[in-house]
Amino acid sequence: MDKFSGQKRAVAHLYPPIDPFDQRMLDVGDGHHIYVEQVGNPDGAPVIVLHGGPGGGCSPAMRRYFDPELWRIILFDQRGCGRSRPHASVRANTTWHLVADIERIRHTLGIERWAVFGGSWGATLGLIYAQAHPEHVAYLALRGVFLSMQRELDWFYGGGAGQFWPDQWGRFVAMIPEEERGDLIAAYNRRLFSGDLMIETRYARAWAAWENALASMESDGGGGEGPADYARAFARLENHYFVNKGFLEVDGQILRDLHRIAQIPGTIVQGRYDMICPPLSAFRLVSGWPSGRLHMIKAAGHALSEPGISQELVRVMGQVGEKRVKFGL
Repeated sequence: MDKFSGQKRAVAHLYPPIDPFDQRMLDVGDGHHIYVEQVGNPDGAPVIVLHGGPGGGCSPAMRRYFDPELWRIILFDQRGCGRSRPHASVRANTTWHLVADIERIRHTLGIERWAVFGGSWGATLGLIYAQAHPEHVAYLALRGVFLSMQRELDWFYGGGAGQFWPDQWGRFVAMIPEEERGDLIAAYNRRLFSGDLMIETRYARAWAAWENALASMESDGGGGEGPADYARAFARLENHYFVNKGFLEVDGQILRDLHRIAQIPGTIVQGRYDMICPPLSAFRLVSGWPSGRLHMIKAAGHALSEPGISQELVRVMGQVGEKRVKFGL
């Protein structure tokens, strides 16, 4: 879960555009090659950026939340999306494959410990990675928390958010015959993986449009569909992960395993009016994470590009960068 709606509004808070000093395609096995780039100071504090979705891909704007003099910024497109190949593929594509890919990147780049920065699904993946490899995580910076729990999926795909956006919800539901509307994730899954490219693209655009419409506080409900290739990868991967409950052992696994990251410091930046990932998840997360701090942004929704969220993330990462020795970076 994560969109790029309204990125231009955040520009005033970001560092200037910057080009990568390293770009590569990394063979991670299973027929997958993932795109990896490095930006900023090669000798700076390392930070891995985890994009949303699943299936969203990283964007140039994501490079700009960090002081390039202080940080060695590593971004990558997760399996099946962005510049990674094969495109829109769900074969050998699970949460645990992505955790292994993050470790492969770390080993390849010769990094011992790094900060982890992620929002929405990127926050989910960052938490799961940190719980699996706490010894390699120096700091967690999370935004728009999604815990991959059934109650969160029920909210967004079961009519909860639709009570605030009945017009957009009506369009999303109308794509599915009435007899299948009891499980919209499963109903869309059948069409997103139908084998007919035209059908897959049509339903992918509807899936992406529903989420994009709710991403920003400033949204008028007309977020647009975006390019067909992007929508297809985004919708197929996101749906694949949601059908499979995030590939977690139990509902609430992240909260169950919070003891594994109890000593890792971190910050959660959460929009008070996040319609995609409501603040309850961020509140429950910080309640069980003694080293975590919650910063609630009073006039913000879900998107990374919300001005208040962008401003706070830049501030937080600036402070961490200045104290990088303290955090072991």
